[in-house]
Amino acid sequence: MQTGDIKIGNTFIYDGKIYTAIEWQHVCQPRLAAFIKARIKNVETGAVLERNFKTNENVELCTIERKDMEYLYNDNDIYYFMDMETYDQLPLSKEQVGDAMRYLVENSVATIERVNDKVISVNPPLFVNLKIVDCEPAVQGNTSKSAMKSAKLETGFTVKVPLFVAQGDTIKIDTRTGEYLERV
Repeated sequence: MQTGDIKIGNTFIYDGKIYTAIEWQHVCQPRLAAFIKARIKNVETGAVLERNFKTNENVELCTIERKDMEYLYNDNDIYYFMDMETYDQLPLSKEQVGDAMRYLVENSVATIERVNDKVISVNPPLFVNLKIVDCEPAVQGNTSKSAMKSAKLETGFTVKVPLFVAQGDTIKIDTRTGEYLERV
């Protein structure tokens, strides 16, 4: 496919790497050849690049396959996910899973994204409910606004919570920001 036909949100392979188009603008200047001014995001690393393409340059269009899979368990640095339709297990390395492990407990569901049968990312649900296993005692001092304390969750992730939250409570976390939302 030629770069002139790419739209925002399309996923394509360029220089052997997978990118998603964030901004895509066709630029035509007098006495110069037209070109595409683009911002593209590397799907694997998350790096955003600004790049100019010729309008007749060819790239390979690809699709991202998204599938909900159940997280089963981990064995050393290998994490096992199960396809809930076929019951096939998919082992993934710690690097492939990335920060998603902060929010996944056994039997929770994550969205696995693949391109050409290669896993590119593991995404937890937008909001998760996790139990607090350890937190600092509530010490209310001279505070002019809402005070926060650190709390360790059942996954090992540490998050800031209000003083009234105690050990054993279940809280709701926004996985996009990693912040406390409410006590459940």
